[in-house]
Amino acid sequence: MLTARDLHGVMAMMPAFATPNAADIRATDTIAVDNLKAAVDRIIRDGINVIATTGSFGEFHTLLWEEFVTLTHATVEAVNKRVPLFIGCTALNSREAVRKMAVARDAGADGVLVGVPFYFPSTVDNAVRFYEEIAELFPTLSIMIYHNPDLHRVLLPVEAFRQLSALRNVIGMKDSHRTTRSFLELQRIIQGKISVFVIAGQYYPYAELGAAGCWSYDCWMGPWPVLRLRDAIAQGDVATAKQIICEITTVHEGPPNLQWRETAAKLAIRYAGYCDPGPLRPPFVVIPPEVEERARARARYWNELCAKYRPQAAAAPATA
Repeated sequence: MLTARDLHGVMAMMPAFATPNAADIRATDTIAVDNLKAAVDRIIRDGINVIATTGSFGEFHTLLWEEFVTLTHATVEAVNKRVPLFIGCTALNSREAVRKMAVARDAGADGVLVGVPFYFPSTVDNAVRFYEEIAELFPTLSIMIYHNPDLHRVLLPVEAFRQLSALRNVIGMKDSHRTTRSFLELQRIIQGKISVFVIAGQYYPYAELGAAGCWSYDCWMGPWPVLRLRDAIAQGDVATAKQIICEITTVHEGPPNLQWRETAAKLAIRYAGYCDPGPLRPPFVVIPPEVEERARARARYWNELCAKYRPQAAAAPATA
């Protein structure tokens, strides 16, 4: 089983690679297995450290059960134990999350990425109990907490991690945008028992505060800007880290729009050309022209960053 020490660097939040007909509401088999395997193989060879599937960007909310099973097996096969893999198992209710975790375990995944069931907001006590129960039910699976308060409708306060960090197989967390103070308090409580991945735009200075790595879905447009950020931080090159942070966060300026935050990112990935994630699935099929244009502009800008940082990332020594 993986431990917190095995998790570091850049975690690529994977899209649910879609077949050309995936926007059809009648489609029932929309996982583009060949595209998935090619993209996963490429991003591992290019230097990514961890892969996680079927989060909000990973479209777990638009997949049929059979498609989740297909994606899980295809991703396990494509990764082939080369990097840690976490299969996203978030669901509207706890029993379905458990059912998904069994699929991930039986397919041979290293671990699971699991958020609190969220149709109605959970209390913190029930959220903690959920993690306690799944940790006990799946003692051989490494569990990464998927903490997305905007979508899962519950904020896990740092005090809750006194209980969560005591769970032997809870070894990681994909975190979302904690303040500096709460992140420092979190690190004081978990004391290395949980590796925390922050959004790439916070990786500096949060790496100096204890972040084990960062998560990114922009890396599927080409991983080199985030890989160069990773290496700059590992080498203590603060000037380069600051510069890259400013550059990669430019594409996210402005207030968040949950209608198109994750979905438009998949459009940008398709336009960038590093891999083909396929079309969006229903109900996200009527795309406003301004959203399309922003996605195209985002892809063009990221390609410029890739051209800039790919030679540097390739030349950097392995540091993560």
